[in-house]
Amino acid sequence: MGAGVQHKTGGRRGRRRGKSAAMSEINVTPFVDVMLVLLIIFMVAAPMLTVGVPIELPETAASALPTEQEEPLAVTLTADGRILIQSQDVADGDLIPKLRAVASERTSDKIFLRADGSIPYSRVAQVMGALNSGGFRNIGLVTDTDGPSFGASGG
Repeated sequence: MGAGVQHKTGGRRGRRRGKSAAMSEINVTPFVDVMLVLLIIFMVAAPMLTVGVPIELPETAASALPTEQEEPLAVTLTADGRILIQSQDVADGDLIPKLRAVASERTSDKIFLRADGSIPYSRVAQVMGALNSGGFRNIGLVTDTDGPSFGASGG
């Protein structure tokens, strides 16, 4: 039944005479391999880039503040009542002296307050008063975006 029979079609398919011609196709396989490796690296590294304490921030419709040259100082109130400056635990009685020491070394009086959404407002207000007493007059409250807009149009 034709086993082993080769049919010749009139052309010279697959054969070249003389010099070999330049390859005109781009091999994208190495490019795809590199891109997939980079994708995996970024997918693994991205969650590790968020520095800080995991808390549930309240959501608001406010837009983000513009960035500054100096690294922002953040005070965090966790759901269990702990106070942290950046990522270092601070006792309630030590908060104002530590803030004064930090304020004397900084050029900006801006500080960000990150408070868990389950913290009572009175506790947040107490910490804001301590931040003010510690020398930080420009207090920014950190929230998550995409919260309720209360009827505002256009963000």
